[in-house]
Amino acid sequence: MCTCSHTTLPPPAPGTRSKVELPKSFDPVASEEKIYSWWESSGHFEPAAPTPGEAPFTMAMPPPNVTGKLHMGHAMFVTLQDVLARYNRLRGRPVLWLPGTDHAGIATQMAVEKQLAAEGLTREGLGRAEFERRVWAWKAACGGDITRQLRRLGASCDWGRERFTLDEGLSEAVVEAFARLHERGLVYRGAYMVNWSPGLRTAVSDLEVEYAEEAGTLYYFKYPLAGGAEGEYLPIATTRPETILGDTAVAVHPKDERYRHLIGRQAQVPLTDRRIPIIADEYVDPEFGTGALKITPGHDVNDYEIGKRHKLAIINIMDDDGRLNAAAGAFAGVDRFEARTQVWQGLEAAGLALRTEAHTSRVPRAQRGGEVVEPLVREQWFIKMEGLAGPALKALDEGKLSIVPERFERVYRHWLSNIKDWCISRQLWWGHRLPVWYVYESEEAAAEGPLPGQRYVVARCPDVAALLAEEEYGKSAVLRQEGDVLDTWFSSGLWPFSTLGWPHRDAADLKRFYPTSVLETGHDILFFWVARMVMMGLELTGKVPFHTIYLHGLVRDEVGRKMSKSLGNVVDPVETCEKYGADALRFTLCTGTAPGQDVNLSLDRVNHARNFTNKLWNAGKFVLHNISQVSDKEWAALAEVNFADPASRAELGLAERWVLLALDDTAAAMTAALEMYDFGEAGRLLYEFVWSEFADWYVEIAKTRLYSSDASLAAKTREVLVYAYTSLLSLAHPFTPFITEELWSAFPPAIHSPALIVGRWPETSGYDRDDLAAVQFAALQAAVRAVRNSRAEYGVEPGRRIPATVRAGDPALRAALQQESAAIALLARLDPGQLEFRDFEGPCNSSDHVQLVVSDGVEVDLPMAGLFDVDKELARLRKQQERLEKERAALEARLARPGFADKAPTAVVAEVRGALAEAGQQLAAVQAKIQALELQRG
Repeated sequence: MCTCSHTTLPPPAPGTRSKVELPKSFDPVASEEKIYSWWESSGHFEPAAPTPGEAPFTMAMPPPNVTGKLHMGHAMFVTLQDVLARYNRLRGRPVLWLPGTDHAGIATQMAVEKQLAAEGLTREGLGRAEFERRVWAWKAACGGDITRQLRRLGASCDWGRERFTLDEGLSEAVVEAFARLHERGLVYRGAYMVNWSPGLRTAVSDLEVEYAEEAGTLYYFKYPLAGGAEGEYLPIATTRPETILGDTAVAVHPKDERYRHLIGRQAQVPLTDRRIPIIADEYVDPEFGTGALKITPGHDVNDYEIGKRHKLAIINIMDDDGRLNAAAGAFAGVDRFEARTQVWQGLEAAGLALRTEAHTSRVPRAQRGGEVVEPLVREQWFIKMEGLAGPALKALDEGKLSIVPERFERVYRHWLSNIKDWCISRQLWWGHRLPVWYVYESEEAAAEGPLPGQRYVVARCPDVAALLAEEEYGKSAVLRQEGDVLDTWFSSGLWPFSTLGWPHRDAADLKRFYPTSVLETGHDILFFWVARMVMMGLELTGKVPFHTIYLHGLVRDEVGRKMSKSLGNVVDPVETCEKYGADALRFTLCTGTAPGQDVNLSLDRVNHARNFTNKLWNAGKFVLHNISQVSDKEWAALAEVNFADPASRAELGLAERWVLLALDDTAAAMTAALEMYDFGEAGRLLYEFVWSEFADWYVEIAKTRLYSSDASLAAKTREVLVYAYTSLLSLAHPFTPFITEELWSAFPPAIHSPALIVGRWPETSGYDRDDLAAVQFAALQAAVRAVRNSRAEYGVEPGRRIPATVRAGDPALRAALQQESAAIALLARLDPGQLEFRDFEGPCNSSDHVQLVVSDGVEVDLPMAGLFDVDKELARLRKQQERLEKERAALEARLARPGFADKAPTAVVAEVRGALAEAGQQLAAVQAKIQALELQRG
């Protein structure tokens, strides 16, 4: 007999009987951390030993920022990936889920520089070496927070293989990748227009710039014509007067009759002594502003392209910090936004200002920091992308790569088909320095820094760089390593294979686990990261890094808004776990998701998920209570029970055959859903089986067997309960791992599989479907529901047991229902002593009977005389009739109102007509009940 108090894992040693008594409820705070520690210390997160012919299931975790804090986006990807890891582990596949963190160049450097500023320090003042030391120290102090929080959610990844993008091995991979790409002619340095962040003083990629429609001003001014009559000008409109100082042309549309005669002439740049040409270009929109466009190739993306077409000079008027430089003349040293005001004032003073008007324009802002980004021409390092994009597109075309949901394949194709070269250099100090050494003729020249066209060598280490420089440029060459670091996404693009030991081809993990199986991530980084990994993988390893890309959506608040501190709608995942348990949050995220769709999260839904885990717990308590007093021999026998073989079910009762069939169907459907990455559907199927089938139906029916005098029936019921319940624990484990592991340890199968995490998924292939059990039990359910509804309609007291006659034409069905008479009586609250089962011989004409047509070939007769107050029920129904008649009349009058049907919106008219039809149906039903009761009363 099980009498010991409850203890949290580990479970009993194999071969011993459990002595666990479950408490009233599962305590996540007290249990989850202990369970997780036990899993990890037991080595259950590590991939199983290789099995001949069994391919491993491998995932690389999208590396969160090393200094980040857990948010719901993390909770989403950790939950979905952990479901995949646990599901595949239960399927018997060796699973490697490889975790790690990203050094997050810009974000981390911003955070440390903010800390330095609070101390009155700057990175320049500290120097590069000391600044890097401070960042490493900050990483050591704060970097473990995110991984501790991932553990809190139950992430079953192999922490022994945890990686960091600045680890020695990964840094080696970054250098090797850069060197190989350079050797293949894919890396180059040049002066091109980039997105410049003055606050961060670095270039940022196109993908790191967000455009927002913002209110601003359109400035109209005079552009004086040179060599013409005094006061002759061309009217121009601009949103950025400060860039006038960098203009190198004025453009008009070649077919614009207003300005065609000016093409080829020159204009005088306001506030300067420079003259520039007036050119024709079809890019100019004659309808915008004045139809004439100032061209500043050094400070506008479109102007840069026009400048290339017309071979215009590029004048840079802005320093790295956003202040105007010497090329701006009298405005040198002025901040860009202050310069806008001062230049306009200068135009007003010179009599060149015309007017201003409110104007909305798309303003580029950096994702990090949110400041306005400046288009500037700067010497940067780039990767040629067109040649890399082709194989990535081909992989999708040839089926080597698939994207779930499929609609994102179109987005992927569009981006790769219109790809631009990737600016990979960042003017930061935290990150992977480019393995580039500039070659100078002297120390003095080196002190000036690299010039356009500066000679350089690319090498895998400083010693090799020195040898290469000496071979090519002589012993007198002076070397200085490039100060820029690589874009964070460069190292992240190598993640699926660098984490497994690349570039060492003989690395055991690379041989066994690459290519990986699936990449699960958010659709918002399809371009930032996913496509780049595909391109890098194909170029550097010759293989796609994963065969499937699963994209999830964003987690939003309950009304669909993006979570933000300013809105006050942020739901903290750690706090949610503390209050509701990690299982409840995980189940909420899973059941609320569909591939690629955003998830609206509310705490009401999390609470509902907690109710589901409570249902699991209470069902487990029921089963455990009913096996707790069995002999040790029966306990051991329960550990061996297996109803997978159809022959083992032949002698079972209808309810037992049905619940096992429902289990088979659920397991098969969940398997299909998870293989298709349909987490929401798999979770829904699990919920329906646990709540609506196992708990609501079979557990209730089992009570009639367990408490009967038939010992054999009770024993067989215990077998089915244990088998079905422990099987559903396996099905639930990927979604709710903590509570299922705790429950598993209390049951007989734990003798053979002490940990559910390394247990077995229910077998789903080749089972014989018991269609007869499905049909017969559906008739039982229909009969019970019909009686319940009738009792409610007639107001029969809930505790009152009433007689009934079940009529079934098919003898086999009638016999099956009769065998379940105790269950039917319990579920429908019928008097078991007055429950009869008959054929349809002789109609039931008694006026005091209610005849319920349950299904084809099944009816139930209920003698209702004396079971309720007929007069009282008639009074209630007549009141309801009166209300419905008034409602119907009002709706008819509304429809008959002149012009309503013709002038009112179609949807409104349809709604009123629908309400009228529904009111008519309800009224007819009430009138039928009144008629029946009046006949009964006589």
